[in-house]
Amino acid sequence: MLLLALDTATPAVTVALHDGTDVIASSSQVDARRHGELLLPAVDRVLVEAGLKLDSVTAVVVGTGPGPYTGLRVGLMTADTFGLALGVPVYGLCTLDGLAYAADIEKGPFVVATDARRKEVYWATYADSRTRLTGPAVDRPADIADQVAGLPAVGAGALLYPDTFPVAHEPEYVSAAALAALAAEKLAAGEELQAPRPLYLRRPDAQVPKNYKVVTPK
Repeated sequence: MLLLALDTATPAVTVALHDGTDVIASSSQVDARRHGELLLPAVDRVLVEAGLKLDSVTAVVVGTGPGPYTGLRVGLMTADTFGLALGVPVYGLCTLDGLAYAADIEKGPFVVATDARRKEVYWATYADSRTRLTGPAVDRPADIADQVAGLPAVGAGALLYPDTFPVAHEPEYVSAAALAALAAEKLAAGEELQAPRPLYLRRPDAQVPKNYKVVTPK
């Protein structure tokens, strides 16, 4: 087994390789505006670090969000392209699940929250690092304060809104290493992974203008 994992649902552009036993190479860069520029060089970088070629990959794992429309699509389209080119399966994992898996929290319940912009967070609650209880959903932090009161929290969204998430933990962003390790664990246990379909949860920021100005040639 050689899993190529990647995620662009948060400002982190993150890639990792997992050989079925351990992560053998990984790369993460935080830049919310350069997902498209940074992702393929990161894939090249981890392959070089591992001393492997792309055709050694046996499956692709991609974070499905929730996340902003444009950044999320970069990762999903790249994963689909690799899958088609290599003839290997492409699996999806919720980005919040990757954060929960990497969380340094001994016992639950706890909440994972990422920045959804517009003064909102993408969030979900977990019984432990592998078991999601609710979500994912998108809300204003103040609107979910009663639901998450007293729970430890993980992620950039938790760090941004300390009034709602007073007990915030690292990591701030998801890592492909965590996604890869979680996927490898699930596959080894015979669990069926989800299809690589995006969790947008809301409409994209870019909208088609409703009223075009009609210009006709003279």
